[in-house]
Amino acid sequence: MRCQSALSIALAGFAAAKSLDGPLAKRAAIDDCLKSAGVPADAQGSADWRADVNPFNQRLAYTPVAIAVPTTVEHVQGAVSCAAKLGIKVTPKSGGHSYASFGLGGEHGHLVVELDRMSKVTVDSSTQIATVQAGARLGHVATVLYQNGKRAFSHGTCPGVGVAGHSLHGGFGFSSHTHGLALDWIVGATVVLANSSVVEVSKTQNADLFWALRGAGSNFGIVTTFKFNTFAAPSQVTAFQVNLPWNNANSIASGWSSLQDWLTAGMPTEMNMRVFASGSQTQLQGLYYGNSNSLRTAIQPLLSKLGASLSNAQQYDWMGAFTYYTYGGQVDVTHPYNSVETFYSKSLVTKALPQKALQAVANYWIQRAKSNSRDWFIIIDMYGGKNSAITKVASDDSSYAHRGDYLFLYELYDRVRSGSYPSNGFDFLNGWVKSFTDNMEKSQWAMYINYADPTMNRTEAQDVYYRQNLPKLKQIKAQVDPNELFYYPQAVEPAK
Repeated sequence: MRCQSALSIALAGFAAAKSLDGPLAKRAAIDDCLKSAGVPADAQGSADWRADVNPFNQRLAYTPVAIAVPTTVEHVQGAVSCAAKLGIKVTPKSGGHSYASFGLGGEHGHLVVELDRMSKVTVDSSTQIATVQAGARLGHVATVLYQNGKRAFSHGTCPGVGVAGHSLHGGFGFSSHTHGLALDWIVGATVVLANSSVVEVSKTQNADLFWALRGAGSNFGIVTTFKFNTFAAPSQVTAFQVNLPWNNANSIASGWSSLQDWLTAGMPTEMNMRVFASGSQTQLQGLYYGNSNSLRTAIQPLLSKLGASLSNAQQYDWMGAFTYYTYGGQVDVTHPYNSVETFYSKSLVTKALPQKALQAVANYWIQRAKSNSRDWFIIIDMYGGKNSAITKVASDDSSYAHRGDYLFLYELYDRVRSGSYPSNGFDFLNGWVKSFTDNMEKSQWAMYINYADPTMNRTEAQDVYYRQNLPKLKQIKAQVDPNELFYYPQAVEPAK
């Protein structure tokens, strides 16, 4: 072994101490600034800290430099101001359900602004507009809206998901074919910008920022409060399932083709439906806005083509239907929330699949997915078509780009029930997505950031998430956050 002089050993020790001193000094400085500004924060190592830093996706754990826990807009302003002064990146966290742990920054060392103590929901009885604080979770929002005049807006079915991340990046659910995305119901918001100022946004106030927030909202500031239009919750909703006889590649390709034709021609507006497939089952699942007799009449032409029949059809009111697809879980979810999994996920949004893509995807399904012993699933949402409320909205109405001819939204998900996710597991979903994209033109597909894939680089991610709207997003980013205070590894880059 090579001997070292006492001087070289001392210098090495000094360098190590200096490198450690950087993050420690930064932590002390941000803690002092938050305290001076009167901003509540989690104590390092406390029970609240451990709960707030615990990621939904256990595969992606990151340590913030501090966690601010605001209860007022002024607290959010103070947190942003402190981070800007100290050169620390800021990440708002609403529900903490990001598949890529972007609510923790997607990397170490951010100031996380934990919003879930700001969860108040009210409804104006004269305008029926709901005011929703950004830390509210979907189940709580749905519960309070229904309690206040049986109101609703369109959103997803997972009650623990935060309203902010969900709505600002799309917000698809079992009401979207009928009523559109969650972001389509946003009519206003209160936002804290990188300079710590507060602005109101709507189609008539700061319209460009309002446009950008609805589709790419995590890039431009911290929304503290939303204004949502609402609709009268339907009195009758029918939940249903259909077992699909998709036992080989040809039956999958043929059945999928029939679904595609039906969707393109005009699936009834009242129908909201998906294919859910795992290693043990393949089903149509959905909600129909009407009674069970109307559902049977509406869906029978499709079932005849698929060679299938309804295995279940149960009528509920709006909240009953919401509860049905929580599979027995708690609905009115507030802080704390501790649901966790270990997984890798990918997304796609596609237009009509050409026959070669249908066959390639079906072949992969049988040859690779069926042999995977992990707990995987694929969801194929019936997203578009001529009767879809989503695709009737112009693609430039907001920064959410996936409108027009897009037909399907996909979530591909591969998880382990215990232990670590295997390093060779990523190839499984990447290969499945490749079976789509290798057989389609680039203009025929995109990806959905609410099912974020952190393995993509920043350039690729921006392109597939925002497509034709990316240049305008970059321009707005340069105007409101040129120094990228609100940053994560796949964030929109400011125009140069």
